[in-house]
Amino acid sequence: MSPAHQAFLQDLRRVMPDKRIYTDPLSTLAYGTDASFYRLRPQIVAKVETEAEVAELLRLARLHRVAVTFRAAGTSLSGQAVSDSVLILLGDGFNQGEVLDGGERIRLKPGMIGSHANAMLAPLGRKIGPDPASINTAKIGGIAANNSSGMCCGTRDNSYHTLHSLRVLLLDGAALDTADAASVAAFRVSHADMLDGLAQLSRELAGDPQLAARVRRKYRLKNTTGYGINALLDFADPLEMLSHLMIGSEGTLGFISEITFHTVIEHPHKASALVWFDDLASCCHAVSALSAARDAGGVSAVELIDSRSLRAVQGKPGLPDFLHRPVGPDSACLLIELRAESEARLDACSAQIDALLAGFKPKVSSGFSRDARECETYWALRKGLFPAVGAARPTGTTVVIEDVAFPVPQLADGVARLSALFDKHGYHEALLFGHALDGNLHFVFAPGFESPAEVARYDAFMQDVSDLVAGEYDGSLKAEHGTGRNVAPFVRQEWGDAAWHIMRRIKALFDPDGLLNPGVIITDNDRLHLENLKPMPAADDLVDRCTECGFCEPACPSHGLTLSPRQRIVAWRRIRQLERDGEGAMELAALKAGYRYRAIATCAATGMCATRCPVGINTGLLMKKLQGPSQRPALAGFAARHMDWMTAAARTGLKLAHLAGTQRLNALTRRQPGERKVIPLVPASLPRAAAPLRETGGEGEPVVLFVSCVNRTLAEGEGGESVAAHTVRLLRRAGFAPVYPPGHDGLCCGQPFASANAADALAGSQASLNQALLQASGDGRHPVYLDNSPCAVRVKQAQAEGLLDARLQLFDAASFLAQKVLPRLSIAQKLPQLALHIPCSATAMGAAASLKQLAASCCEQLTVPDIACCGFAGDKGFTVPELNAHSLRRLKPALPDACRHGVSMSRTCQIGLTEHGGIPYASIEALLDFCTTPINGPS
Repeated sequence: MSPAHQAFLQDLRRVMPDKRIYTDPLSTLAYGTDASFYRLRPQIVAKVETEAEVAELLRLARLHRVAVTFRAAGTSLSGQAVSDSVLILLGDGFNQGEVLDGGERIRLKPGMIGSHANAMLAPLGRKIGPDPASINTAKIGGIAANNSSGMCCGTRDNSYHTLHSLRVLLLDGAALDTADAASVAAFRVSHADMLDGLAQLSRELAGDPQLAARVRRKYRLKNTTGYGINALLDFADPLEMLSHLMIGSEGTLGFISEITFHTVIEHPHKASALVWFDDLASCCHAVSALSAARDAGGVSAVELIDSRSLRAVQGKPGLPDFLHRPVGPDSACLLIELRAESEARLDACSAQIDALLAGFKPKVSSGFSRDARECETYWALRKGLFPAVGAARPTGTTVVIEDVAFPVPQLADGVARLSALFDKHGYHEALLFGHALDGNLHFVFAPGFESPAEVARYDAFMQDVSDLVAGEYDGSLKAEHGTGRNVAPFVRQEWGDAAWHIMRRIKALFDPDGLLNPGVIITDNDRLHLENLKPMPAADDLVDRCTECGFCEPACPSHGLTLSPRQRIVAWRRIRQLERDGEGAMELAALKAGYRYRAIATCAATGMCATRCPVGINTGLLMKKLQGPSQRPALAGFAARHMDWMTAAARTGLKLAHLAGTQRLNALTRRQPGERKVIPLVPASLPRAAAPLRETGGEGEPVVLFVSCVNRTLAEGEGGESVAAHTVRLLRRAGFAPVYPPGHDGLCCGQPFASANAADALAGSQASLNQALLQASGDGRHPVYLDNSPCAVRVKQAQAEGLLDARLQLFDAASFLAQKVLPRLSIAQKLPQLALHIPCSATAMGAAASLKQLAASCCEQLTVPDIACCGFAGDKGFTVPELNAHSLRRLKPALPDACRHGVSMSRTCQIGLTEHGGIPYASIEALLDFCTTPINGPS
């Protein structure tokens, strides 16, 4: 660490808690990675929670002359969010938002995920304008700082054009809130020179009619290359120029600490169509016509998919049959989405666009469909393009996603010329697609940077792309992904000397010493795009396809506590590289020392990361592999053979715990994060012991009720009643005759043994379960009800792997209740407020919609906090309780004040939810037992 950084760090520790300052090798490596193909390792990482902390960091940066870079979600594709100096991470304190004016505006902190802002607006039929593909991960700070757009937003609804006001911190310590008259008045006095400088630049630009006309023309395209100097022409007030220059400035001019957007209407009626052309020119002429139709309303998105992309996805399951036709060199598809405020308006739009397209003689069209599942198959084509390259690339190569924009009339030429460049430079895996209405083309390819020759090949390709797009067509080298490090050396080429010098003077007005995100947007280094290229060494077949995009992170309960899936993979890649090279012994030891706890022990291993990963990687599988086989296989085998004894002993332990006092035991067993204790944590809300199962039977349709060991052990509520008791009453009420499988007290799904990597115990438990379920179900004639969500996943997975008989009709609780029970019952009473937690296992099974339907039927108002995984993760809620606490840290604030009840379908999840939510969480069976009666009268 340099002397300047050491002094900075010493002062920083006086103003921030040490636990939010990271300098260790594992942290700096993990945070030195964003979604781009660059890596810079910061010397200091600081996680900020307040604007005041950011102000202190900026003060220290000025004092010690050290550079700082801001990081929101780290989904940046061009290296905007990496640093070799000080990296500033946004903490939970910046995850806030407020809906204004009935949804017409929304005020947001920069740490809120874009889709979460849209969830706040959804009940009002509104959304934010930007809709990047990363919106489920990207945060508002990055969306604004990159002027992100997306498939539907075009140039009209991006951050620049929907900006209402913002609050910004400048490097000199000033805070400006453009929505506050007093702040504005004070700023006009204190920063008169800066505002005069912007006014002077505006006059100079307007005084060059040729350049001014070119700026206006280029910003009718999507354009994020360089600073948004259109602000100097679009506004007369220098303050408005300043606020709009902040959009797309990539953290190089200041820190956006709050932003208020005008929102846009989210029309509820949608239809999608796939239209195939054998002639690229006709396809692109159709785009020009559709662009005019968009201006008239109705057309919201048009995605162009070229012949390379069509060939890449052929054979993928779930796509329409006509996509498997032969693909010619000029073949292309348009994926079109229409949106309207009413069915009637959608009908009119569909007819109008069908007639328009017919004039361009497409080879085949799917027609406009409104069926959600059918439309999803169309969009699966578009979504499958990135994995087609990312998953199939050779190990050691990276994935580069670049985006350019051509004037729409030159779109066909642009597609053909870019394709020719792929062939010229040998990137035969490259695919090309894009937001056609804006002339915006994305191309995905997989270069390797392991040798100087490969780096030179990449450089030659980028030089040719720049000459083509910026030189021949005067298009945008960066349409929506931000300038970053990859295009900063080409900004001058795209814009020319006059515009380039205006941009340099803008940077000098805000950051004369170049301390804010240096090298990004403005650089004199014409080789910057070839420096600090990220290595992607082989680590393990389970994760080698990872592109480090970070889409997994919002679903990971340990993200922000220890490491995210992306960071686990980054660190393991480095560890394996150091082991192979035999170098860096000190670094290797430091990485390994922290990895056991921060990566392996705190991984929930629920696989939620795979549900968000574009290439389907389950990082938990690697963590389980690194955990190693069970250290007590004999004990695991004994437990599998004597599960009835184990559950009986657990019930006895619960009774003793309640006799001793759970509050007292909770205080005795609490621990600090990472602290090891022999005795697991005893939650203050520890459930009581369940009563033993009672015999079932009766008249009705037979259904096999498999009660999981956790539900045989833990009771619901204070009365000691089991989940099974609620389930039996509910099933009988609906006309079913529930029966337990033989030897039910000794059965187990095998999940505890799978978590412990006790293979023999797992196999034994699943074999016993298979035999019992077959016997009880009459060799699969009767359905099997699986009452605990994680256990249902395990049992269904075992069947998919051939370990359980394929004849068994397996139902998770939510699916069986929604499909077969609820239609036979009446809702007799509803709760006024109800909170629902959808377990990660329910999401993995596709049961989330059924669970939500059941919960909604039992309440007047349903709240579903956005928690992908609670982090209880089997026994980790007892052995690594900080994981559960961290994952649920936002639960209580997300619950309405009047909410007194919660529901889920995983018993262990309910323990943590009750503990950290402050309200009791019950099973879905208990809720329905309380709310329902038979259709024909009371039970």
